[in-house]
Amino acid sequence: MTLDRAWLAFGLLGQVIFGARFIVQWIASERKRESHIPLVFWYLSIVGGIITTAYAIHKRDAVFIIGQGAGLVVYVRNLMLIYRAQRRTAPATPEARPDVD
Repeated sequence: MTLDRAWLAFGLLGQVIFGARFIVQWIASERKRESHIPLVFWYLSIVGGIITTAYAIHKRDAVFIIGQGAGLVVYVRNLMLIYRAQRRTAPATPEARPDVD
């Protein structure tokens, strides 16, 4: 396999992973019978975004780099917000609070 074909396969892999997030979100929403974005959506967004950004850098496509790079910031921020909300709503357990015997 030539280097160009390897990069093309890598870029396509990123697009497949990135596209899979929509299928995951659709299935999750259908199961809940309401719009729902599962946690895996954001992880697929990050992995697919990193791969496609790397491919865009290899291709030296500034438009593609900016678009995918900006998306990565949004995906990471959404995960930060999700985990922050989970920490706030998690019940305090004695193991999590060292000052409680």
